[in-house]
Amino acid sequence: MEPIVYYAEVLLPLHLPTYYTYRIPQEYNGLVQVGMRVAVQFGRTKVYSAIVHRIHTDQPKFQTKYILAIIDTHPVVTPLQLQFWQWIATYYMSTPGDVMAVAMPAALKLASESTVTIHPDWDGELSSLSKHETQVVALLTQQGVMRVQDLARAIGLLKIMPLVRTMIERGIIIMDEELRHRYKPKTSTYINFAPPYQDQQAMAALLDQMEKKHRTAAVQVLLTLAQQTHFGAQAIPKRTLPATSALQTLIKNGILCTEERTESRLQPPDPNTQVVDPNTIQLNQQQQAAYHTIATAPQQVALLHGVTSSGKTEVYIRLIADVVARGGQVLFLLPEIALTTQLIQRLTRYFGTLVGVYHSRYTSAQRVEVWNRTLSTGPDRLQIILGARSALLLPFTNLQLIVIDEEHDTSYKQQDPAPRYHARDAAIYLATLCGARVVLGSATPSVESFHHATTGKYALASISQRYGNSTLPQTTLVDMRAEQKEQRVRGLFSQTLLDAISNALDQHHQVILYQNNRGFSRRLQCDDCHHTPSCIHCDVSLVYHKTTATLRCHYCGYSIPLPNQCPACGSTHLRTIGIGTQRIEEDLQILFPNANIQRLDIDSTSHKNRYLEILDDFAAHRTDILVGTQMITKGLDFQGVTVVGVISADSAITFPNFRAFERAFQQLTQVSGRAGRHQDQGHVYIQTYQPDHTVLQNVLLGDYNSLFQEQIQERRIFRYPPYYRLIQLTLLHPDTQTLDTAANTLANTLRTTFGTRVMGPEYPLVSRIRNLYIKQITLRFQNNEPIADAKRVIQLMASDLLASPIASKLQIHFDVDPY
Repeated sequence: MEPIVYYAEVLLPLHLPTYYTYRIPQEYNGLVQVGMRVAVQFGRTKVYSAIVHRIHTDQPKFQTKYILAIIDTHPVVTPLQLQFWQWIATYYMSTPGDVMAVAMPAALKLASESTVTIHPDWDGELSSLSKHETQVVALLTQQGVMRVQDLARAIGLLKIMPLVRTMIERGIIIMDEELRHRYKPKTSTYINFAPPYQDQQAMAALLDQMEKKHRTAAVQVLLTLAQQTHFGAQAIPKRTLPATSALQTLIKNGILCTEERTESRLQPPDPNTQVVDPNTIQLNQQQQAAYHTIATAPQQVALLHGVTSSGKTEVYIRLIADVVARGGQVLFLLPEIALTTQLIQRLTRYFGTLVGVYHSRYTSAQRVEVWNRTLSTGPDRLQIILGARSALLLPFTNLQLIVIDEEHDTSYKQQDPAPRYHARDAAIYLATLCGARVVLGSATPSVESFHHATTGKYALASISQRYGNSTLPQTTLVDMRAEQKEQRVRGLFSQTLLDAISNALDQHHQVILYQNNRGFSRRLQCDDCHHTPSCIHCDVSLVYHKTTATLRCHYCGYSIPLPNQCPACGSTHLRTIGIGTQRIEEDLQILFPNANIQRLDIDSTSHKNRYLEILDDFAAHRTDILVGTQMITKGLDFQGVTVVGVISADSAITFPNFRAFERAFQQLTQVSGRAGRHQDQGHVYIQTYQPDHTVLQNVLLGDYNSLFQEQIQERRIFRYPPYYRLIQLTLLHPDTQTLDTAANTLANTLRTTFGTRVMGPEYPLVSRIRNLYIKQITLRFQNNEPIADAKRVIQLMASDLLASPIASKLQIHFDVDPY
């Protein structure tokens, strides 16, 4: 009887539309499992680590390659996770390979590298070899096998591939692919007394013997070890001892013994931290009502709408404690990495080592450790994962609760690369697969979420008062027109705001100033010809950065030195226009020379952990004034802040997007909420030239409901979410005429099936980025209309266009529910 032949459908981390089938070698029968990584050859030379998606015995109609190797001893991806990845790919019009590439830590992916060695049939004739060829042969004779990049480095040749190809063609060397495991557990050497000496009597005899032989250095080592190991009761890291010859001799003679231990790369919790029972948290009446509503609601999703500093986190902690007591897992999502620092301290206070953190600031090896401990069912399992949107893709085994704080935030939406998923919406589907609850928290919910809550799709819990004795801040709209008329403006600041800052500093309070533009100014302009230097790769003006004396593009990174004269007319009459955080910081240093001022934006936090240092300085009151972009609006909690200033509120209101009013209200309300979060009364000053604008009046009154009613009516009339669902197609091409032809062709093809649902094509606000011109086509469907079939049709039409002669170099990106 012939043995059964098994096949595996595998998922590759590539932009491919389907799974690929490989034959499982007989010796691997019964060893390969769904969710394991296996090494497979794809194409002529490339080798990848793939995830086994399905195992079957159906013989394909085509010849199959064999699986090369099994990488894991147990699955690293769960079947539920694979199902979730497939849903993301289908819903967001991407591929499962795109999802895998984003989800898997880089260290869990095999690296395939080109290696070379001497051809076994080469005759060894050296006379015909060139200088570099002779060097290659000498190195390979000595080393046996070398990576191509190492070979290039050894002989000092940058472009080595032509030489390698020539030597391959002449039969001198052969090339192969070598697999490297990127992740290696961290190990450390521990040292202790050998078993015969692990009691005080044996140690005393040993010390006497060493002293009689006058081995002073050995005696010193033994005394140090006896103290640190508690007379052999526990081993200690070898790195904590000086590397002396006496130590090595004691190891060699068997008096001391060593062992290798695997250690975590994750920062251990402070051993002095006393874990507090979360059930001791005293909730006020509104918090208790919110907790009860969420815990008992028949709906799977609940929206917790609480004003800033209302104590939403305390409610989260009580809900988390319920899940932890049942042995379940909790995913706690935050929009910004910077927020994890404060929150991790609060969660570890109540849950200790059960808490793990997962985000892009972690090294790849650290992310693998979190991945493995999330998947684990042993004592090292993490029950609470705190992280940014990528944490949603971890391998949970018993997920029972998902908390999404600041659920309205745009950072939850992945923009590039595909899949362009929204973590909030995807989390709700993941909860459906797991049978978990979802809590969405925000002081300024998205219009869509609040609509679902008011119509009963989500449960709604509200908290209208701040936690403890703090009160909501007093908000003042500073009319810049009146301030200018009365000559009460100094540079960027009204006298009203300057007086408030001065009073706060006099009382040793802290100040936060918000401006959602980084750099020194938005652009440089010639007074004579009005020329503005622009990016050569993108259709945007260059932003002036004074600290580096450069003009920089915030889309592609292109930069030029600050010109001394106009590039167009040669005039030296150049001036800056617009406000950036760098300019605010510089002006403040002139106005308040004794104040310690720091800036929090992408430029100031480019170095690893710099954002933590800035926040730590502010929390420790080493910084008096913090200037920042929207990074400072999100959930930060500082005791000393009594004044918040918004330098220019008008740019957010006038942004051309149907969500502009909603986002302006969210940003201004959130940054206002950083003031007076504890005992002292907070004051917020919003500088504007439109103080009567409806959004600013809503912010002034803290009236979210009025804003929501206005926005929901407009959404209904103009056919926007939540009443309609949008699918946006973005076409990119280096040539405008080709792009126009392709966009018009696709739009007309789409209209044959979808009619008036198709809008565009049109150029977006920025119509060229990185030398690619951009056009967009948008389709809208009623929210109760099934669109799975429509998505497939759209993808087929796009594929047909990409296969046509006009589509050379054309790219098409799909964005479902653009945000």
